[in-house]
Amino acid sequence: MTALRAVSAHLPSRSVPVASLQKELDLSDGQLRVMQRVFGLSEVLREPTGTVAELMLATARGLDALRGREHLVRYVVQARTMPAVAPYPVNPLHEVREALSLGHAQVFSVFQHACASGLLAVDLCGKLLAADGDPDALALVLTGEKTFTPAARTVPGTAVNGEASAAVLVGVGGERDRVLGYATRTHGRFNAALSLTPEVAAQFQQAYPAALAEVLLAAAGRAGTSLDELALILPHNVNRVSWVRLCRDLGIPLEKVLLENVPVTGHCFCADPFLNYRTAADRGLLRPGDRYLMAAVGLGATFSAMVLQH
Repeated sequence: MTALRAVSAHLPSRSVPVASLQKELDLSDGQLRVMQRVFGLSEVLREPTGTVAELMLATARGLDALRGREHLVRYVVQARTMPAVAPYPVNPLHEVREALSLGHAQVFSVFQHACASGLLAVDLCGKLLAADGDPDALALVLTGEKTFTPAARTVPGTAVNGEASAAVLVGVGGERDRVLGYATRTHGRFNAALSLTPEVAAQFQQAYPAALAEVLLAAAGRAGTSLDELALILPHNVNRVSWVRLCRDLGIPLEKVLLENVPVTGHCFCADPFLNYRTAADRGLLRPGDRYLMAAVGLGATFSAMVLQH
């Protein structure tokens, strides 16, 4: 059974008020008010200097469980939203592998699920490790991207993106943070992502709540549990209002959704569920045996959910 052996988070040094980004994001006064008052967005985290490789290294070096076990790492995987994060022939993931003394490991990236690729990477690594047959082997999943282009800085009308990163050490077996159920579905008619026509974009907004609810229920069903039995939901940090609506539709108490990072981190690509895990663990919100759910949505459009047991 796939398990999260350790999770670390790196929060950039600079907190940028959303209001100061109005011109950069081409927001009208009305759109800015919606972002702040309706979506609950206040600040985003940005790293004023540094590269994608340095973001990944910062969070990987926070994994105490990795030290002394580098030889057990079989795969190093970058889960990312953007198809390209560096100009050819630069490969940030290869830089990270060498800096961490993981030259023996196989490396690759997944981005086909956009911001839901982090959950895809965890599931895929678990399957690869199980097929390899070595119960001690590990995989390192890395997330975190730079907002280096206008398209990378915002999801129009939905979120403002930040640059926090997270790393996950994945193993097979163990008693903590075991994956009990994973569900994902891609709605291909929205594959144009940021280039949707206004008509199709409106259809996406209308389909969004039911599509996300579908995978939450499917993941819970595969885990042999119900949403009512979950101790906590760790969301993607796009905005507050989308989770208010979903909780209302599903009858889930809003306090079960960890939303405290939404106003202060921004939407940090594939890192969000793992950043929220780190917050929950550090605050003692998860007890041994608790079942919890991670959720993410990637433009394109992929909806994913994963139920785990702490």
